[in-house]
Amino acid sequence: MADKHTVRFEPVGIEIEATEGETVLDAAFRQGVSLMHGCREGQCSACKAFVLDGDVQMGRYSTFALADYESDEGYVLMCRAHAYSDLEIELENYDEDMIRSGLPVVTVQTTVAEITELSHDISQVRLALPDPGAFRFHPGQYIDIAVPGTEERRSFSMANAVAKQGCLELIIKRYPGGLFSEMLAGSLSVGDGLEVSGPYGAFTLRVASDRRLVFVAGGAGMSALLALLRQMADSGSDREVVYYYGARTERDLIKLDELAEIAARLPNFTFVPCLSESWPEDWPGDGNGATGVVTKVLEAREPGLAECDVYLCGPPPMIDAALPLLETVGVPPEQVFYDKFTISAAAES
Repeated sequence: MADKHTVRFEPVGIEIEATEGETVLDAAFRQGVSLMHGCREGQCSACKAFVLDGDVQMGRYSTFALADYESDEGYVLMCRAHAYSDLEIELENYDEDMIRSGLPVVTVQTTVAEITELSHDISQVRLALPDPGAFRFHPGQYIDIAVPGTEERRSFSMANAVAKQGCLELIIKRYPGGLFSEMLAGSLSVGDGLEVSGPYGAFTLRVASDRRLVFVAGGAGMSALLALLRQMADSGSDREVVYYYGARTERDLIKLDELAEIAARLPNFTFVPCLSESWPEDWPGDGNGATGVVTKVLEAREPGLAECDVYLCGPPPMIDAALPLLETVGVPPEQVFYDKFTISAAAES
């Protein structure tokens, strides 16, 4: 059995136990401690932290996520760090309320209950849980699905605010040649079993804030933000929120009927669909739509972003364009939350 060590996180003073065979991040998940994280593959820097004391060994990671000079100074990626002694780690990015409200990661067997085509390349999948209480999560979090017949897993955000009717709801973009995409387009059927692990992610609504909310998404990024909107509607929130959704053409827009229903329940909600490639002559029909890349629309329409909480969810190009923009206009880092999908051999969202 691998040796066990105590890992203490500062400045929050939380301790966990970690074995040498698991990463620090996985050890935290196992014990219901929700540290900030993103890809869990050493490709982003969301889980970067500083080792104050102790012996750490790192698995493979990208130097784009952790530069060599940062590693030399003592920084690590917790998704790749293994404890080989007791550790004291200083967290770089953290939300203490989120850390303490974490839920243990569990693995359950689900059954495909429904597959619906939302657009030419986006599907909605509902997975039935073995029982309604089998899987708990916070709105905005995501799951891993074990791809049958392989050792691979794929990550997808949940669109529901709660496990309504004992199901998890996913909005999934189908990529040509993608491992799970090929199954979704062909062999996956209602009644099939899928093993699911989670919940993961810290992309959750900070309800203690009363700042105006700005949501930005593209493609299947609709999923996590829809979960947050459903949460707000269910709680009767009167917080102001504007949602910019980027799509190439009108046929790429999804969930319009439900968003209209949410607007009827949220008095201060505005949806702004943004079409970047082509649009009808009468666009925008309702007056709220826009043309252009979603981040450019955001920049033009939101002069007061520094006073808002900004939530970003979608593909890497969108996130990579939005973050420098938000920094330039003075949005404090603690008011920016993002879920950056990794589209690679290791993940599809």
